[in-house]
Amino acid sequence: MSRLDSMLRRLAAQRDGLNWAAEQIAVLPGDVVDLGLGNGRTYDHLREILPDRRIWVVDRVLQCHPSCTPPEADFLQGEAEPMLRKLAQTGARIALAHYDFGFGIKEKDVAEAARLSPLIAAVMQPGGLIVSGQPLVGFEQLTGPDTIAPDRYLFYRA
Repeated sequence: MSRLDSMLRRLAAQRDGLNWAAEQIAVLPGDVVDLGLGNGRTYDHLREILPDRRIWVVDRVLQCHPSCTPPEADFLQGEAEPMLRKLAQTGARIALAHYDFGFGIKEKDVAEAARLSPLIAAVMQPGGLIVSGQPLVGFEQLTGPDTIAPDRYLFYRA
């Protein structure tokens, strides 16, 4: 499979997974967190499908498209570990988390996801969902929508 085809499959899975998760948390109170802003496409989609939820964003740098810049009060800029601790200090309870951190080196990405999993758990609303491109630990793994190939995207309940 070409890298272009792989990217298209990943983006479709991400969109389908977020749409599915948004439906699942419809009655669950809590905020949303986008872990890894990047260009802002996912953040923009979350704003569209969850317009009444506060959406926190964590990333090392702010380098998104100008139309996708989160409000300053909702953007936690810095390394993931201290920013997740800061999010916990706000008292935010997260109903939906999207995990999209990565260096592009599978072993390093998997290790970081495992290391950050307890910090993510600390901010999650009981029963909240996590949509992730990397395997997380300490959560109940779920089967996501049928449109997504197994292990293309991962789904967890806190």
